[in-house]
Amino acid sequence: MPLFGTDGVRGLANGPLTADLALSLAQATAVVLGQGRTADARRAAGKRITAVVARDPRVSGEFLSAAVEAGLASSGVDVLDAGVLPTPAAAFLIGDMDADFGVMVSASHNPAPDNGIKIFARGGVKLPDLVEQRIEHAMAGPKLQPTGAAVGRIRRFADAEDRYVVHLLGSLPNRLDGIHVVLDCAHGAASGVSPETFRDAGARVTVIGADPDGLNINDGVGSTHLDSLAEHVVRVGADVGIAHDGDADRCLAVDAAGRIVDGDQIMAIIAVAMKARGHLKDDTLVATVMSNLGLHRAMAAQGIRVEQTAVGDRYVLERMNEGGFSLGGEQSGHVIMSDFATTGDGLLTGLHLVAEMAAQKKTLAELASIMTVYPQVLINVKDVDRTRANDDEGVSDAVAAAAAELGDSGRVLLRPSGTEQLVRVMVEATSSEDAQRHAEALAAVVRERLAL
Repeated sequence: MPLFGTDGVRGLANGPLTADLALSLAQATAVVLGQGRTADARRAAGKRITAVVARDPRVSGEFLSAAVEAGLASSGVDVLDAGVLPTPAAAFLIGDMDADFGVMVSASHNPAPDNGIKIFARGGVKLPDLVEQRIEHAMAGPKLQPTGAAVGRIRRFADAEDRYVVHLLGSLPNRLDGIHVVLDCAHGAASGVSPETFRDAGARVTVIGADPDGLNINDGVGSTHLDSLAEHVVRVGADVGIAHDGDADRCLAVDAAGRIVDGDQIMAIIAVAMKARGHLKDDTLVATVMSNLGLHRAMAAQGIRVEQTAVGDRYVLERMNEGGFSLGGEQSGHVIMSDFATTGDGLLTGLHLVAEMAAQKKTLAELASIMTVYPQVLINVKDVDRTRANDDEGVSDAVAAAAAELGDSGRVLLRPSGTEQLVRVMVEATSSEDAQRHAEALAAVVRERLAL
């Protein structure tokens, strides 16, 4: 089974993800990313190979980041230890410091016992599959073992947070004066930097979920648990609520009435604003196949084209890079604004969303009304042969029949899991009843036809 998943190496800390594994992974990363023509040219110019390392506040991040830094330094890489910072901050700082690569220790929205290791290449970009495979292969090979002055140094990156805050503030088209924001930081990596940045941008800020103790990350708070945020927004009479996940690479929102505004709606608002300013490259938004039909219709009405990719922010990024597009993301709140970031950035997204409220003097509900959210039902059909999902005639006929009945008023998506014997059935329709009915009928066909 491959070591790297869809977003780095992830697992139970001190289960499969041990300090030894983190050390070996860091050493192999130094072999692969610390060598080559670019690295040789930097050494010839008198520069040392440098990496930025950051983590979220979960307790296992302390020993895992120490192991990563030890592996890098023992391989001759100078380490800038940025401490607890969001994943997008680490990605930004790699480029800002002209570092050769970087490592983020985080399991994102997963519970505290899990952790993960994400590796970014020069410029703060995610690694392609081929490079990840090279690193995994290098773990079984010889390590770099410099001695004396060639050994790497580990230094505290003292102004890492300040650099990131200045970058975020510099991206804004206007200040946030007059807007009352409730921030839910998921007891995660944004607990310090997000409130600071929103206040510096002019917002009035109420904070929840910003007391990390190493064990409470994502525990009933953050973008995967929005009930508390919605309750707080209504109770204090705020204008908007912004929720991050544990490593703050995503953003979801709630309006003044406590209604959820998801990633699709956030992208719609930002896309229209960027188009109006002439900043939306080729008037194109990149989204995944799971984005709501309402997003497609809303964008078409605004003269904005939607390009679709497979599910996963790495696929959105790939298409954005291929086409040079400036905005993309997922319904889950991973929004990528490539003029300012190389990955999804929950702080950047939240700031620009609230900036539009301030600029247009509209409520979030008014801005979100640009898009009608179609009822969407998702059923995971387990214990079926996912490899036959797209080839079985009976399944194909059932999908075609449902799509024909829905016509332009709905959508059907059948998606085999990439890792489990599971098929996801998703149906959108103008009514919840129709979506549920078609989804259940299709799930029954998949269960019958593809049973193991």
